[in-house]
Amino acid sequence: MTGIGHERAVKIALLSFAHSHAEAYAPLLAAWPGVELLTTDPDGDAVDDGTLRGRRLAEHLGVAYVDTYEEALAWGPAAVVVCSENARHRDLVVAAASAGAHVLCEKPLATTIEDGQTMVDACRDAGVFLMMAYPVRFSPEFETLRRNVEAGVLGDLLAVVGTNNGKIPVGGRPWFVDPELAGGGALFDHVVHVADLVDALTGGEQPATVRAVTNRILHADDPRVRAETGGLVTATYDDGTVLTIDSSWSHPDAAPNWGGLTLQAVGSEGVIDIDPFGTHVGGTAGGGEAWLYLSTDLDHAMLGHFLAAMRSGTAPQPDGEVGLRTLRLVLDAQESAVSGAVVHRAR
Repeated sequence: MTGIGHERAVKIALLSFAHSHAEAYAPLLAAWPGVELLTTDPDGDAVDDGTLRGRRLAEHLGVAYVDTYEEALAWGPAAVVVCSENARHRDLVVAAASAGAHVLCEKPLATTIEDGQTMVDACRDAGVFLMMAYPVRFSPEFETLRRNVEAGVLGDLLAVVGTNNGKIPVGGRPWFVDPELAGGGALFDHVVHVADLVDALTGGEQPATVRAVTNRILHADDPRVRAETGGLVTATYDDGTVLTIDSSWSHPDAAPNWGGLTLQAVGSEGVIDIDPFGTHVGGTAGGGEAWLYLSTDLDHAMLGHFLAAMRSGTAPQPDGEVGLRTLRLVLDAQESAVSGAVVHRAR
């Protein structure tokens, strides 16, 4: 695929402010040298739940805005960033591919395999990139872990243990707790990030079995929450490797940070633990606890990778196929949690 060159500004359209990550991507892209940003959030303009979205959020962020997705795509962007509700990813990605735009899509890829495959096929057929927004893939800690695993420093990989626990997003983005728009609850929201890291460590290998349990103990008194708020996934691979992922909306609302993600790789010759969001300065400020991150800006690193891929014409990673694989793991986990049985992946 041919790159887009360096001689002119790259047009990027951000489609929807539904996902809270859009509030980080927009100012980063607006300030990026050689990038021209246009945003739109027509669904957000219709939201009447107190959430700051639509034109009001664009004005707050100081970014250019149009009223419809059609206007944004007619502007002729070289790429789009899709930050809509999970169930609405497919239509926006397909429309962007039809317009000849590369796509960076928020996680998870979709809420069904059928939708996800449609998105992958549409981008492939249009000759555009489809990259997944998995920023932790770009943390220096994970890159160090990955290099050590690939170099055999840990010996044979025996097990991977991941956690992804955070605050429940019901206050700022209530669609996250609506299974029809989100696809599920904490399991759907958090497992995919860890699954992406494990996908990179295993070279895209798929688990042979998946077992999961979920509960709604946390936030059980909130009528808006209609999905699981905690889940534990265990998967096994053909070579015997065992994966465990703890995912929940268990971080207190009053906590100074959103939560965190950790990963432990256990090998026959050693163990490596990483905590990409753990480096910080703590204290008190404004009468409460303070938490100042000192980690790498992973959103900036991810966007930089996407933009560099567009410039060079080299396919970015993680791509849509990774998105499909991580989605399958979550859907298998959901199936297991509902049925109470182990899900065996067809070979």
